[in-house]
Amino acid sequence: MAKKVVTLGEIMLRLSTPDFKRFVQSDSFDVTYGGGEANVSAALCNYGLNGTFVSKVPNNPIGQSAINHLRRYGVDTQFVARGGKRLGIYFLETGASMRASQVVYDRADASIADVDVSEFDFDAIFEGADWFHTTGITPALSDKAAALTEAALKAAKAKGITTSIDLNYRKKLWSKEKAREVMTRLCQYVDVCIGNEEDADTTLGFTSKGTDVTKGELNLDGYKDVFQQMKAKFGFKYIASTLRESHSASDNGWSALVYDGNEFYHTKQYEVRIVDRVGSGDSFASGFIYGLVTGMAMGDAAEFGVAASALKHTIPGDLNHATLAEVKDLVGGDGSGRVQR
Repeated sequence: MAKKVVTLGEIMLRLSTPDFKRFVQSDSFDVTYGGGEANVSAALCNYGLNGTFVSKVPNNPIGQSAINHLRRYGVDTQFVARGGKRLGIYFLETGASMRASQVVYDRADASIADVDVSEFDFDAIFEGADWFHTTGITPALSDKAAALTEAALKAAKAKGITTSIDLNYRKKLWSKEKAREVMTRLCQYVDVCIGNEEDADTTLGFTSKGTDVTKGELNLDGYKDVFQQMKAKFGFKYIASTLRESHSASDNGWSALVYDGNEFYHTKQYEVRIVDRVGSGDSFASGFIYGLVTGMAMGDAAEFGVAASALKHTIPGDLNHATLAEVKDLVGGDGSGRVQR
């Protein structure tokens, strides 16, 4: 049977301006759905695993549309609760060259923020599960959502299920102080921690010396020091960070660094021309999880994850539609982009 990976979080309606237009220029929006944990579930289904998504959406046609979107890609949505006021929305203006992308949130009073642990049967949800994944976005939505995230992590750990979290700090959702308080508590139940250099600093207080993301500069020794501090404090089995060198909004260097407490592994670096970078971190997380849960060594899992997420940069929308074969080909060195006939 395929490995079962459970994810918990919010799915949102995404409204993005077409053709790189600015918000003030656009007379229409492209419509899709996405969210960190939902993106991971869909990608894992795409690779042949059982991705099970847990959330809460409003009991109306918009909520149903979000569920249908995930079902289209094979995601198991049977444990999504129905109710609450609305589905959260985010607006995206895609940048280019030196103009950065912009995100505007409209997610206050979203259904997932008004949840109760009693709405979810974790014995049923985690039956046969091999892995549980969530992110730092969900607990940022409300105290109730944070309580649900903690309850899910505790339930998974009690059942011996591997747990992972993508730190994913969103400054528009909560303060750095509140994030550190909550995420420090949650990370005691986490086996695999994923996050970039900014997330490690803002959510857990670990700083990578010598790195300035606005200059596109990386200092791997600084990351290694941070990873060792994180390992000492939380005992994570694996720690992973994507490494983005931002040459512009259109061109980035992309790689990852992983650590298992004994060895560091830095993946191949890809130079990516960006079509849509939203969801690229989720694509790394899903690829890394896929590798580990299917028995790959840490380095191989990291290479799979960074290749998958490099491909995601070329795909519009939140979800990564790169196939298993395409990711493996890229890992194997075929990044020519030649037409496949």
